[in-house]
Parts: sequence; C-alpha cells; structure tokens
Amino acid sequence: MGHMRVRDPIGGGNQSGLRDQNARLVLSFIRRHGALPSAEIARRSGLSAQTVSNIVRALETDGLLRREAAVKGRVGKPSVPMALRPEGTFGLGLSLGRRSIELTLVNFTGQKVDSAVSVYPYPSKEAVFEFARDQSAALLARNGLERADAAGLGIARPNRIWEWGEFVGAPERVMRDWKDTDLGPELATLTGFSTVVENDATAACVAEHLLGRGNDLADFAYIFLGTFVGGGLVLGGKVISGQSLNAAALGPLQVPDGQGKTVQLLDVTSLHVLESTLEAQGVPFNAQRGADEVWAAFEPALSDWIAQTAEPLAIACASIASVVEVESIIVAGAFPDAVRGRITAQIGAAFSRLDITGIERPSIEDAVIGRQARSIGAGLLPIHAKFFIN
Repeated sequence: MGHMRVRDPIGGGNQSGLRDQNARLVLSFIRRHGALPSAEIARRSGLSAQTVSNIVRALETDGLLRREAAVKGRVGKPSVPMALRPEGTFGLGLSLGRRSIELTLVNFTGQKVDSAVSVYPYPSKEAVFEFARDQSAALLARNGLERADAAGLGIARPNRIWEWGEFVGAPERVMRDWKDTDLGPELATLTGFSTVVENDATAACVAEHLLGRGNDLADFAYIFLGTFVGGGLVLGGKVISGQSLNAAALGPLQVPDGQGKTVQLLDVTSLHVLESTLEAQGVPFNAQRGADEVWAAFEPALSDWIAQTAEPLAIACASIASVVEVESIIVAGAFPDAVRGRITAQIGAAFSRLDITGIERPSIEDAVIGRQARSIGAGLLPIHAKFFIN
C-alpha cells in the first residue's frame, strides 16, 4: 500500500465571527507540525497574514504559545517560529478499568506530568468517585497548579461495564450501580471540571494518534490488550468513535475456538485469560503488575498466553483488513514494552501465514505510547475539545 500523507486540519475563515475557529486552526497546525512562523501558518491554512498575526499575538498573551529562537532567512528580517507552550494548559485523564483506576495529568503538548493509580478487585462506584475527586485535586496541588490551569477531565471507560461482574467477581448490586450512572455529568458535578467521556480503548487510540504513530499514519487500526481486548480506528487522520463510543470494539469479534465453533475474541486474548491461569497456579497477578521483573515471574504461563493469543489476534487483523483499508495495525496493551514487542512479533508471524489474497496486507507494528495510553489519551480529550480542531 502506498504511504498516505497525514492530512492537515481544515476549516478556517477570515470573518471576524470565526476567530475562535481560526484560533483552533492555528493551534492545530502548530500541534501537527511543531513550531511554525506566522507566515508559514498563513500559507498552509489559507488565512490572511494579518488574521494569523492577530491570533498568534492573542494566543501568546494567553500563555498558549511561546516564541522559539528566530530563524534567519536569505532576505528580510528573521522569522520567529511559534510553538505550543507546554504549561499553557493541562488535562486530567481518568482511566476506569475493571481491575484498577488511573488518573494522569498531561500538559498542553501531551507529556505526562504526574499520575496516581489504585488497584481494586472490582470497580465500585463509591471507590471510583472518591478516587476521582481526591486525586484530581491532589495531582494539581502536588504540581503547583490551580483548578483553572486544567482544561477539564477526560474519562476513559469500558463499554457497558455493568455486564462484566461475573468476570471480575463483583457483586451484582455493585455492578448494577454503573448501569444507572451518567458518568460525565456526575463526575463533572463531583469534581467541578468539565468532562469528556470516551471508550477506554478509543482513548488509548487517541494517545497513539496524537503522540505516536498518528504522526505518520493517516489510516490505522489499533488493538489494546487490557483486562479485556479493545480497539480503535483512525481513518483519514481522524479517530472514529461511533455513535455509542464503541466503534472498532474488537472484543465481540468471532474467532474459531479450535473445536469447530466460534468464540468472542475477548474470551481468548485478553489479560483476564492470563490472570485466570496464574491464579489457578497460585500466582497473584493484579497487585503489582507494573514492573518488568514482576512480569518475568509470570513465566512460563506468559509465554503460553502470548502464543495462544497471537493466532486469534492475527485472524482479527485479517477481519479488520477485509473491512477497512488501513496501512498498519498497531498493537498496545497494559504490559511492559518488552512483552508488547513479543506479542506484536508473534501476531505478525501468524498474520503472514494467513491467506488474504485480494486485499492489501497491512503491517503489524508496535505502538509508541505504552501501558498508560488510556489515561494519557483521556487527559488529551478535554484539551483537544477546547483548543484544537478535531
């Protein structure tokens, strides 16, 4: 497949009523390309030089842009590139998982500033809301920030979390609470931040799109292996969420069970499969699953799980490629980079053995953004909703 250039944002205008849209456009060009002088922004965007100059001045005054070192040209005065000021604004990203919850503070350029995490056997509404309220205030205070410094709270959550009680061993009444919870408005009321809600795997895909492979791929599918497998999709340089925020979910995808029937992808590839195996062996999985040396202790069950996971994920990749034309399928997950590399390599090997004659074969590649992709992506959501063109 020929390499497709990642598209620039569009949508500016010179009318005075579009100043906010134009400001978003200017910020979007700088986010996409890095530091740019005003003349270059005007050339790329189609806005007038005067419009861009006025917007850049205002954004600099607001603390969203900063001047970089002047670049001397052959003719005329040196141009001054303008860059996003990392401290211009911040986003809080809450990743609500079935086994843990994480809150990450990111700056205007998407860099992680700080984070907090709590592990639980299952997600009770009371515990999740208390964590969100207390840690959002604590992260800001710990980093010398005021509430006004944050653009808002992004929330990455699994789809229909109340249906997973049996998998995580949660009492039915605890999980039933989630069915009647309107997560965005309720957390906005509790924390005082504006909120943006997204599917957790899609939020991880947002992080990869904005900070990782999205810088050179306009069309890619995304697989995130968490407690359950999830996915995301980027087409034409835009993350596809779907009306119910569940596009490219992947988990329910049917794959062979090896006995002449089919089973959902999430039943044979997710981390809960590895967790169940380890717990049957008396090996704890959830309490400290962060460090590389902890994962080394999961052998040989880890190697067996990777081998068993690769084949159904390769079949899923073939299904993806049969439905949408993507250049790459990016693999990420809630594990160390070394584990991810092993999984990606084995998926790629299994995928290469599948006959998909008639369609272009996408590459299978490692993600750039690691295990915190869900909370980092969530933190980017309110920043981009407020300051950039989606």
